Amino acid sequence: MEANQHFLCGVVEGFYGRPWSMDQRRFLFRWMQNWGLNTYLYGPKDDLKHRLLWREVYSPEEEGQLRTLITEAQSRGLRFVYALSPGQDIVFSSPCDLTLLKRKLRQVSDLGCRAFAILFDDIDHSLCQADSEAFSSFAHAQVTVTNEIYCYLGEPPVFLFCPTEYCGSLCSPSVQKSPYLQTVGEDLLPNITVIWTGSKVVSRELCVERLAEVESVLQRPPLIWDNLHANDYDSRRLFLGPFKGREPWLRGHLRGLLLNPNCEFEANYIPLHTLASWYRAGSQESRDEERDYCPDRALSAALRDWMEELNQPLRAGRQRAPADQRSSRSETPDRSGRTSPFRGTPAVAKLPVFPLNSSSPPPSPTKSKGGEKRQPAQAENRAPASGHKARGRGLLSEFQVRLLVSLHYLPHEHGPSAQKLLRDLTWLKSNCHLVSANNKKSSPQKVDEWRGRASDFLSLCEDIAQLHCSVVGGANRAVLYDLYPYVWDLRNTALVAKAFVCWLDGRVLHDSAASASWRNCFRLCGETAGTDTPPGEESEPWALKGGVSGEAQMLLPIGSSSELFTHPPPLFPTSRLYNIRPYQSKDKVELYRMVRQLHLRSQCAREPPAASHPDVVGDRCLGACLALCPEYCFVLEDELGPCGCISGILEFGSFVKRCQASWLPAMRDKYVPDGGHENTQNLIKLMEEDQGEYPDSLLYHFPSQLRLDALPELVDVSVSRTLLVALLAALKANGSQGVFCEVQPTDRQRLEFLTKLGFLEILRGEARSREGLVMARLL
Repeated sequence: MEANQHFLCGVVEGFYGRPWSMDQRRFLFRWMQNWGLNTYLYGPKDDLKHRLLWREVYSPEEEGQLRTLITEAQSRGLRFVYALSPGQDIVFSSPCDLTLLKRKLRQVSDLGCRAFAILFDDIDHSLCQADSEAFSSFAHAQVTVTNEIYCYLGEPPVFLFCPTEYCGSLCSPSVQKSPYLQTVGEDLLPNITVIWTGSKVVSRELCVERLAEVESVLQRPPLIWDNLHANDYDSRRLFLGPFKGREPWLRGHLRGLLLNPNCEFEANYIPLHTLASWYRAGSQESRDEERDYCPDRALSAALRDWMEELNQPLRAGRQRAPADQRSSRSETPDRSGRTSPFRGTPAVAKLPVFPLNSSSPPPSPTKSKGGEKRQPAQAENRAPASGHKARGRGLLSEFQVRLLVSLHYLPHEHGPSAQKLLRDLTWLKSNCHLVSANNKKSSPQKVDEWRGRASDFLSLCEDIAQLHCSVVGGANRAVLYDLYPYVWDLRNTALVAKAFVCWLDGRVLHDSAASASWRNCFRLCGETAGTDTPPGEESEPWALKGGVSGEAQMLLPIGSSSELFTHPPPLFPTSRLYNIRPYQSKDKVELYRMVRQLHLRSQCAREPPAASHPDVVGDRCLGACLALCPEYCFVLEDELGPCGCISGILEFGSFVKRCQASWLPAMRDKYVPDGGHENTQNLIKLMEEDQGEYPDSLLYHFPSQLRLDALPELVDVSVSRTLLVALLAALKANGSQGVFCEVQPTDRQRLEFLTKLGFLEILRGEARSREGLVMARLL
């Protein structure tokens, strides 16, 4: 290890977002010691006293925490590097600011720290008037202050400087011709190391030629601040893939390499494990099988070790769950603000921690006013709901962990399962004319090919849903806390995509004119979704946000409406397995029972007299849609059966005419005045009024109508939003440009549900409310 100490390799906690806790850092140091890494750089952007309030010294309590952290790192053979970011508001020519900077770093030095970094990244490239008069350039000001601080601290053996132009894409006009970098190279003291991220902020690869160019300009080998696994620029992405795109022999051209990983601590096991494998490759101490670094082989080794970590009974913040609390205790979320980055064990309780039991609080089976019980016993004699697989809860399987990693791989590259998911969805969308409702020319072989590929796609979506349930039901709450938002987001996207692919078969309308086809509206994204960025055309990974979820979203007809797909996860996760699918005729009885239950609850009514027909509520709420346009009805189900539904009407004007011609006469025959049913005439009158009269101007812009229902005990409201998205995708696919939903002010339960759902907020464009109507454009 002594020879390797000259090459700094380890971790930089330098992301934007909530800093790690003290407990998490202790676990990090343990990992680093076990794997042979040697350097930790402390520099979380959201530590106020690191960046925004850099002039303020640490309080006695914070001093104690920082001293403990430094001592812990050094006791494990790690070099602790303390970084400060004064660049946002420092006045370089101010003696006062320079004194405050020295005071702050002297305080940390007195705590035992012997390595430092001054960071001038992500700041405005300009000087105030006083500095412009004192220095010849922005670089000159930074270098002057950095040199003075370096000398003041006694020229420590490790002193890092992060320039404002810290990657090739930020250099003006280029790396070789940048006046800024030339000044840094010429004037910065030779023993100060310069930080570099590569050709980009997030570099797909590091190559010798470009590093040699940087080394020539800086007149020293740089230290790589590697953002390969950083995810602070996209709230929907996580990177669990191996360290890749950096050959081990690059070390000969570098002072070191520090990985700036995911904000979520638990997501960094594989990135750091494989970084350590890379670091060991080629060293004199490495075994023969380690001399040639192979990312896939390193990933397999990391996966084997991570499997043990994943099934440890840990609470959020890496606290071990007491044996008597692992399956029964729930922790109350508290979103109180953070005051210190040095959070110890007591502060972990302030995290919005999820319950420790294997599933979320189950819906109560008690009977509400006028309601009906919905218990597992109802499903005992019924086959499992369509699309569900039997599963066990508890340990994550190796298949599921590999799937998890593949779906959250690397910023410029998806894993095999993710590539297959996007490739199949692209193909199914592009060839949906083979199974369209009005296309009779497709050969049986082509239809079978489409359905076979659709079956594979649906199976993968079910695996994603099972993965979500296993993560929520696992023993490791620390992993759940960090990974849940990403697994949940992908689960919801898979639910929509699965429902949409099922709907395409026999329901989508094929337009013979290619220019008018709905598939043409996202041809630009459809042709490239799921493909990797070509090596010669490297771009920053935030060019296309959302990762696998975002690319799958863009393959849907309403994919550009990001508001439909971005919303916070539920506070209490549930391991209940949900499914969304097109309506089938066998669902009618269950859906009628459900809307009857909802009606009785909303009216706070008692059970109606026996003379009342059991179909009254169902016929009024759903009957016409199920009979006349069942292709625009979707069912939400869990393990017990249907728990929600949504019905839509593509063209409301023509639908009303069909109702008057066939549906209402059928209802008059069903509910005849002498048939023993009370208030029959009032019922028929209400059904006629339900059709409504809307101005042509409204129906021109919003031709489609929808109705959404879900049981009140639904734990995860987001699946109702997903149900809504599935219908909107179907309506848009067949040409709708806008929808409306009528909500009467007296219908308190529906108003509360739609408000909780965030109906207005998630719809794009002209979403507004007028006289009980909620409208949204789908253009």
